[in-house]
Amino acid sequence: MLIFVILNIVMQKEPYHMYSFLLDRTARRVKQYAQATFATKGFDITVDQWMVLKNLHEYADLTQKELAERCGKDQPTLTRIVDLLTKKQLAERKIHPTDRRSFIVHLTAQGEAKVRELSPQVTTIRNKAWEQLNERDFEELERILNTIYQNLALE
Repeated sequence: MLIFVILNIVMQKEPYHMYSFLLDRTARRVKQYAQATFATKGFDITVDQWMVLKNLHEYADLTQKELAERCGKDQPTLTRIVDLLTKKQLAERKIHPTDRRSFIVHLTAQGEAKVRELSPQVTTIRNKAWEQLNERDFEELERILNTIYQNLALE
């Protein structure tokens, strides 16, 4: 109860603080729900690993830099994820054909099979968050989130 009183006082002084809090809290809940469901269902991958697999499936071979940008991860984090996917034989690195300092990451046959196997289940998990929302809700949410994102563009 005390935490809500404190949050209320802070929010009165900073009216938009509440929205940042709600956005952060919701993003955490979405990821926690997905990760817990992945574990319960025995997917043997994390939500972050899924994001990498799905991007590789959709966009084929990508450099680690391109993959990091698509997944919203920094380079060191993406490298760790790709290392784990490589150990699981779901992805592999190849030397870039024109830049020997960088790697191309692509799915193995096992990785492709994993994406095909899990896609319907992941869609069901992701759709849980969107229950009871209508098309107008989605349009407004998209507009708001894109505006926030653009407001914070790094120059």
